[in-house]
Amino acid sequence: MQKLSQLQVWMLLSAGLALWPMHRGLPVAGQAGADNPTKSALETDPQGWKDILPDKNLDGWHRVPVPAGSNKNPWRVDEARKVLVCDGVGVHENLQYQRELANFIFHVEWRFVPVEGKKGYNSGVYVRNSPDGSIWHQAQVGDRNVGFLFGNTLVGGKKMRFRVGETKPQRGKAAGEWNVYEITCRGKEIILWINGYVTAHWKDCEVERGEIGLEAEGWLIEFRNLMLKELPGK
Repeated sequence: MQKLSQLQVWMLLSAGLALWPMHRGLPVAGQAGADNPTKSALETDPQGWKDILPDKNLDGWHRVPVPAGSNKNPWRVDEARKVLVCDGVGVHENLQYQRELANFIFHVEWRFVPVEGKKGYNSGVYVRNSPDGSIWHQAQVGDRNVGFLFGNTLVGGKKMRFRVGETKPQRGKAAGEWNVYEITCRGKEIILWINGYVTAHWKDCEVERGEIGLEAEGWLIEFRNLMLKELPGK
């Protein structure tokens, strides 16, 4: 019997086929399996990182409104606090680092500014996006809706929706608290690490280069310690 890739299994699940037991056995969320937290790559090896927090003019980054043509700029840099502030209320767009990357670790810390009585906070961290944002691979950001990768990828040259990993509400922190994400991309692999735990591991991404970025989508969110470490490889 031919072994299915993680993406193929997800596609079959989306079509309503009864493959849930097989899906449960795939090496995705938590396969690094430990119940004990691990240190971030930035803590473990602090050498070789580049601080890519934008300046006040967002030099080196570019906005990708969704849909194209939006005029409101939700991004500003608080230079005193070294924080990128995103006022995403009424806005949906990406802010993408204007360099194509292949093998790297992207470290980013984020928190939502709490709104009393509200829930369903939403944003995202991107890797291997196309410059126009039509191909995107997002680590979901939310108050509890975290732990998985999803987006529009390419499979055999064709655009395809995907999701890898399960929602892990216990790995996220409440609005107002800082969360730490690290996304490692190496070859066909994308690994998502959240607050000490690997929550998703995709082994067969066919898009092996692209831009990293952040998402504005309806909420006030802050980002800090945007650190990039490029890894050996093509």
